Amino acid sequence: QVQLVESGGGLVQAGGSLRLSCVASGRTFSSYTMGWFRQAPGKEREFVAAISWSGSITSYAGSVKGRFTISRDNAKNTVSLQMNSLKVEDTAVYYCARSSRLTSVEPNDFGSWGQGTQVTVSS
Repeated sequence: QVQLVESGGGLVQAGGSLRLSCVASGRTFSSYTMGWFRQAPGKEREFVAAISWSGSITSYAGSVKGRFTISRDNAKNTVSLQMNSLKVEDTAVYYCARSSRLTSVEPNDFGSWGQGTQVTVSS
């Protein structure tokens, strides 16, 4: 059973930056697509970004494209999300997740999830 542990969340002013990290347990990290999702209060969980096992394929939600960058370090079992030009509407709990699919934006395709880290962007 893989464990995914997110870190890096916090409170930041609009226009600022945060870097989220997710560390995975186990030896098979490099075999999986990794993704970031977020859930704001009263809203459904939504896709933010994903990266294929090799890092060669990335995908982003339209709302974050050009502002967020997903990356991974397979040697360190880590996937990161660099978030720049943050907006108030980026406020949410951010979750790291793992999928066996090459690419996906659907939460149901991700079978393992972290506990989440809170990101709050103030105006």
